[in-house]
Amino acid sequence: MSKDFIVVVVNKRREEAVEVQKILTEWGCYIRTRLGMHDDVLNQCSNVGNIFLELAGEEENDKKHEDLEQELNNIEGVTAKLITLDVEE
Repeated sequence: MSKDFIVVVVNKRREEAVEVQKILTEWGCYIRTRLGMHDDVLNQCSNVGNIFLELAGEEENDKKHEDLEQELNNIEGVTAKLITLDVEE
């Protein structure tokens, strides 16, 4: 069994957050867990954000997971990396 994750760094968070949110909403059926983080919440919000996605589904969704990774990488200032871990059941 394997589990897929996508780690995302948004280097221009203020400029690209709306586009990233739009894509994540469109792909919501493939996202089991989403965790977003950025520094300096109270004083001065950082323009860099990090997003961790746990993806839904098994091997049959590998192509969809790759498509999501590519769509995120098509946004200027966004770097996304699909990570697949083989785990024992």
